[in-house]
Amino acid sequence: MTAAFILVALPAAALAISSPAASHDWDTRSATAHGAPSSFGLTEDAASITVDTGAGLVFTVRRGAAGTGKGAGDIVSMRWRGVEFQDPAKGSQVNIGFSDLYVGQVTASVAATQVDADRIKVTVRAGDLTHYYMARRGVPTIFMATCFVREPQLGLVRYIARIRRGVLPDGPEPSNLTGTDHLIEGHDVFGRPDGQSRSKHYSNMRLKDWRFFGARGPGVAAWMVRDDNEGGSGGPFYRSLLDQGTDTDQELTYIVNYGEAQTEPMRTGILDSYALAFTTGGEPGPLDIDWYGRMGLTGYVAPQARGAVTGVGIDGMDPAFRYTVGFANAQAQYWTEARPGTGAFVREGMLPGSYRLTIYKNEREVASRDVTVRAGSRTPLPTLRADHDPAHDAPLWRIGEWDGTPTEFLNGDKVTTMHPSDVRMASWTPPPYVIGQSKPATGFPAYQWIDINSPLRIRFTLTQAQLASMTLRIGITTAFANARPKVAINGWQAPPQAATDQPKSRTLTVGTYRGNNRIYAIAVPTSALRTGQNELALSVTSGVHGKGFLSAGLSYDAIDMIPAVPPG
Repeated sequence: MTAAFILVALPAAALAISSPAASHDWDTRSATAHGAPSSFGLTEDAASITVDTGAGLVFTVRRGAAGTGKGAGDIVSMRWRGVEFQDPAKGSQVNIGFSDLYVGQVTASVAATQVDADRIKVTVRAGDLTHYYMARRGVPTIFMATCFVREPQLGLVRYIARIRRGVLPDGPEPSNLTGTDHLIEGHDVFGRPDGQSRSKHYSNMRLKDWRFFGARGPGVAAWMVRDDNEGGSGGPFYRSLLDQGTDTDQELTYIVNYGEAQTEPMRTGILDSYALAFTTGGEPGPLDIDWYGRMGLTGYVAPQARGAVTGVGIDGMDPAFRYTVGFANAQAQYWTEARPGTGAFVREGMLPGSYRLTIYKNEREVASRDVTVRAGSRTPLPTLRADHDPAHDAPLWRIGEWDGTPTEFLNGDKVTTMHPSDVRMASWTPPPYVIGQSKPATGFPAYQWIDINSPLRIRFTLTQAQLASMTLRIGITTAFANARPKVAINGWQAPPQAATDQPKSRTLTVGTYRGNNRIYAIAVPTSALRTGQNELALSVTSGVHGKGFLSAGLSYDAIDMIPAVPPG
């Protein structure tokens, strides 16, 4: 946990939130100035603990069960400037409540203390998980932190703030369930009468692209603000739900870790901090958390006990793309942007230890190495080279960009915010793709499934001089249900391909293509090719059965054909 949050102000379009005109200054003045008296302090009784932030925000945490939907440790009231924001029928809580996070754990303890004249801490202990609610005088924010040494029984940790829809009507539209009238998939993807789809999953953004998200109402907004997410899993491009809008609530959801579309084991033992900030409609400013060191938080690691990594640059960068430098080990994850042009980077606030450093061209891994971080010091690195970028190989032809995403393909601009069956999607079965004529955005689909659009056909022309053994490369970003490509060229059949290591949950239908980038390199003999027009039939195969959009499927990164690499 770094000493302060650094926030990136995203445009309203990126947040999918509309709002009436409002100041974007974060109003942290006491609500007394607005006619709603408020004084900083803590009050307790046998049933609950109430914290007044002294800034117009007063919240109440239950000590014990409070009826259906509420339990020990839940926030059961959030009053901002005299208005109740908490859903009265439900609590705001970790997972589905603190009292049954672990098998056999049926109670949670709740205690509060005023640490000093300006700071209050409420501690919820539930099995192997400790959760904190904190307040700082004059700041209309519920500061939170969660530390757990063992994964709860649901296989995830998330905090859900259940806020009345009546006071915050404007949230991300892709996850707005109002007006839906039928299920499309499972219990969490819904359809509207007009053929559009909605789901909590479609509120996602890449983790590196947001520092806050929220919902607005007239003259008010509530924002969930994250820290470095160093205890999360999945890296900088991980996508997960942020909000679900129902008829009654905005369910602002902070994901610490989540079992869907996971590409690596969950991390435990980290203090993950985040906050729920209230404003008069504007976006939240930077949150100063230097004072966390005084709060006695389990898992807290001070800035001086952390280290940094600096890099002078990256060779072999493509100026058309942004580059991210990621760091990961079993304990923590971090990332930082590489400077355009030079690739120089700095990453501070890291826990000491050995990390795998990965350089990403957009989301495609193009270099990696090991690096050691030491407390209180900076580890300098020489110029690194993007030495395994497949785009560096000159192709006979190529469809798409080697950037680790399907976004440049047909429907690739829609797959994270709607179901593949959505009426706004273009047909998943375009005509044969003709090299030199067709375009990826209109001619080749981002996804392919056994039941939906298999096979796809690619036509390419070779001259007599070009006839030689080739390597066909098929790049994928994830695969569902052990899907893998099946290739035929002019009747020649490529050998069967192996399944790759990919998430075991749904991906393609719940707003994410992010799995493990893999490249199938298929040797094509000269005898399979001919002068003039050639046709490649690209199918999906799997030993796992499914139906429709839940049949085995792939997400494409790029496809190309290059001269075969000489032996040795």
